Amino acid sequence: MPGIDECLLEAMTLPGARGAAVVDWTSGLALGAVGEPSCGDHETTAARTAELARTAAEHIAFAAPGGSGRGNDGGEFAEEPGPGGGEPVEDLIVTTRDGYHLLRFVGQVFDGSLFVHLWLDRDGGNLALARIRLRHLSERLVLG
Repeated sequence: MPGIDECLLEAMTLPGARGAAVVDWTSGLALGAVGEPSCGDHETTAARTAELARTAAEHIAFAAPGGSGRGNDGGEFAEEPGPGGGEPVEDLIVTTRDGYHLLRFVGQVFDGSLFVHLWLDRDGGNLALARIRLRHLSERLVLG
């Protein structure tokens, strides 16, 4: 079972990979990063992608049918939000002119608040392959 460094190095073997990071979406901190950051430096990239991941994981539009999400009173989730707490968000894909950003949530590890961010070159990247490989990586990821 790979740790963070091994996971990131394996992610960078994907065709068109430009950068990768394991990020805690509750704090916005990168637990590890390799390759190029997509906006300035790895810390800034982690903080900005964490904001996107947190919004998707907590948004009522993505809540399970008949279930969790913010109530009408705006209160907190009945369960812990995010993929580790039963929310249906598995990954996010953001497409830009020159690349793809794939954010894959890592369930059940560190309270379900981690995701792997992979930045792919649009011309050389294979989004379908990246989704499959990141799913397998996130399932095997072990914090060490």
